[in-house]
Amino acid sequence: MSRGLHLAAYLLAFDTRAQLLQDRTRAGFLVRAAALAELAHRGAAAENGAGRVQVVSAAPTGDRVLDALLAELGERPRTWKSWIKRSRDDTLEAVEERLTVLGVMTMADRVPHGPVTPHRAVAMDDPREALDLQLRVAELVRGSAPIAEAPFADAVLAALAAHGHLRLVLSRHDRKAHAGRITTLTDRITDHAPGLARAVGNLNLTMIAGQGGMGGG
Repeated sequence: MSRGLHLAAYLLAFDTRAQLLQDRTRAGFLVRAAALAELAHRGAAAENGAGRVQVVSAAPTGDRVLDALLAELGERPRTWKSWIKRSRDDTLEAVEERLTVLGVMTMADRVPHGPVTPHRAVAMDDPREALDLQLRVAELVRGSAPIAEAPFADAVLAALAAHGHLRLVLSRHDRKAHAGRITTLTDRITDHAPGLARAVGNLNLTMIAGQGGMGGG
């Protein structure tokens, strides 16, 4: 997969029929967790002996979303779970801006003196990339292909879709029927960041606690 995990996570959560995110709040958590996983996979961020995230390399990544997150991580040590919860709306909108620059989607301009809205309308002219990604991730969970052979990015996205209760990709039945594969997929994150793997495994509970209750089935 050529796109960073944070960009792919947005496509994974995008409902191409409705031309919007299926659940914007949920997508914020998913994108934020994916960005952290991207930095861990690149070796730019790791966890210390106390389970706090630390910056290993502050060198520019070439991606403004990741660079902004790296700057945040350098402010003070926090757990992966804490970083997933913080500034997720800002990261979500930054991802939308990045995808717009890349020509993947279009985003309506802000009205200079109009009413303040929580987010701008977005549209994806060609849904094939998002649809292909959603199908590939779902098949990774439902199928029988060796998980060890799956790309790391796909494994992370599958774990996020499952633990984030992203119904657009996986149903409740899928999560129950393939719980073993989901656990193995989540374990792929452990090699880079054990604490992040645990945070992803508890992602739905974190979302519920952070938002005072969320639907998700």
